[in-house]
Amino acid sequence: MRKASQFSLLSQRRFGPFFWTQFFGAFNDNLFKTALMVVIAYDALSWTTINPSTITNLIPGLFILPYVIFSATAGQLADKFEKSSLARFVKWMELAIMAIAAAGWLTHTLWLLVAAVVGMGIHSTLFGPVKYAYLPQHLKTTELIGGNGVIEMGTFVGILLGEIMGAVLVVHQPGGVQLVAGATIVVALLGLVASYRIPYTAAVDPGLRINPNFVQESLRNLRFSRQNRTVFLAMLGNSWFWFYGALILAQFPVYAKDVLRGDHNVFVLLLTVFSLGIGAGSLLCERLSGGKIEIGLVPFGAFGLTLFGIDLYFASLGYAAPAAIGIGAGSFVAQAGALRILFDIVLIGVFGGFFIVPLFALIQSRCDPKHLSRTIAGMNILNALFMVAAAGLAIVLLGQGATIAQLFLVTALLNALVAIYIFTLVPEFLLRFLAWLLIHTLHRVKGVNLERIPSHGGALLVCNHVSYVDALVIMAVSPRPIRFVVDQGIFNLSLLGWLFKTANAIPIAPASEAPGQAEQAYAVIAQALADGDLVCIFPEGKLTKTGEVDAFKGGIAKIAAQTRVPVIPMALCGLWAHFLSRNDDRRFERTFRRGWRSQLALAIGHPVAAQDVTPQALHDQVQALRGNWR
Repeated sequence: MRKASQFSLLSQRRFGPFFWTQFFGAFNDNLFKTALMVVIAYDALSWTTINPSTITNLIPGLFILPYVIFSATAGQLADKFEKSSLARFVKWMELAIMAIAAAGWLTHTLWLLVAAVVGMGIHSTLFGPVKYAYLPQHLKTTELIGGNGVIEMGTFVGILLGEIMGAVLVVHQPGGVQLVAGATIVVALLGLVASYRIPYTAAVDPGLRINPNFVQESLRNLRFSRQNRTVFLAMLGNSWFWFYGALILAQFPVYAKDVLRGDHNVFVLLLTVFSLGIGAGSLLCERLSGGKIEIGLVPFGAFGLTLFGIDLYFASLGYAAPAAIGIGAGSFVAQAGALRILFDIVLIGVFGGFFIVPLFALIQSRCDPKHLSRTIAGMNILNALFMVAAAGLAIVLLGQGATIAQLFLVTALLNALVAIYIFTLVPEFLLRFLAWLLIHTLHRVKGVNLERIPSHGGALLVCNHVSYVDALVIMAVSPRPIRFVVDQGIFNLSLLGWLFKTANAIPIAPASEAPGQAEQAYAVIAQALADGDLVCIFPEGKLTKTGEVDAFKGGIAKIAAQTRVPVIPMALCGLWAHFLSRNDDRRFERTFRRGWRSQLALAIGHPVAAQDVTPQALHDQVQALRGNWR
């Protein structure tokens, strides 16, 4: 059966209304903010006597400030209350804020508009934890990557369209401010209508007592998140992306004007290609990940952010700036070097999508469900702080005489250092990247009946053992992380040992060689299964020398009897011809004859109850799954 497109979620009530509620919120935020920024920049004297640059720098800060103050409370509310009702409350709040803003537009009262900026910041702060905590309650684990990709695409498209409409409407003559006032109220109403279609979403912790001390609660949330190292580092990775994005995007207005010598349309073009890149990258995550949460895309995204950030620096140096100032978008594109700049910005967006979407899905899938909204709230606080830090770094570097192109270079190099740091602390990202790379370069791997691997809870996987890359192939195909049971001798090897240690594998030795170590391994396996992990064992105990499935050893029955978890037979097909198997028949000639992107398969059998497990029965099932395809 063909897998449904991620866009099919938009037609389903569990996703579609929530998507449009989020989309219209992002659209309205940016329509309003951009219109206000344009008015202050081009018509400041009719609104205020304050320096325009002071106001234009104050507005983003006022919008971000509520994230620092109210995120902890917002996370508690999203965990304590039913989420569809909370979404409707936030949308009614948005409508009231836009009514205040309309009064400001129509009466020419700047302080009302500034108050509305703060109000929209509070609105976005309250909705943030709801947005990302809602998805895991309505989407399957296999849909999280696709769902997050569509949400991120919609968010950036909403931001882009809002910025364009805000800039276009407010300068329209006559009646630009009236058009903005009416448009923001209409968009708020559209979001409110969509919110009434969001299905009931139960509170995950209705007994939670709200802590009004936001500083104390923020620190408590961060301390709680740090207990899960992978989740916390994913949060830091997410915040780093906002640092990177804020640093790059904040330079676009001056970059378009002073470096590219363009008018406002060139600035809009830069925003457009960046947003389209983010949207494309977010959507491509579904295809590249095969529908599972593939954190191997994160190092791939980090690599692209650094590579094309560096190239944007060199492209800026190579740009043939025109003598005239204020050229239009068409004239800019015709300049030598312009297409390379646009290409770099698009790919920064694409790889940004590869970086951010799997991180969101990882947090959603591995965080304690009862604490997810508060974890997202803690991440929003980190995001806000990182964005403030990005603004501070830009001010310092530009103040020291750095050019905008040099700022792009510094950001790209910092990204490389941060990525190396995170991936060193959590090597699982790199290991998953190697597995992902394996099945997207050397091989094409087909998963057969992957839905038979349970989405939650412990299960024991048993598989035939054909080559030294078996674990990587299984890891790349599995929708969940797996702990492998490996021979102590292999575990102690330099390269393979590093891979297995990184994957948190469980070493085991034959009882005849090290009886104490074998019993210890059985205890670790039992604990892992009790903790709800997937554990994979190769019951043959060694690589096959003939390509056939060798007899299964009795340890598998012992593990099943002790743990009482379902046992799932699996079969690897096509690896006997791999040059890392023990097939010595014309090894390299055989490998090259198979060609690039050779076909492999992992076939999954029906779960077997623990009491029905015998080594021979499991052997026969794995043999049947494999068939004649060695």
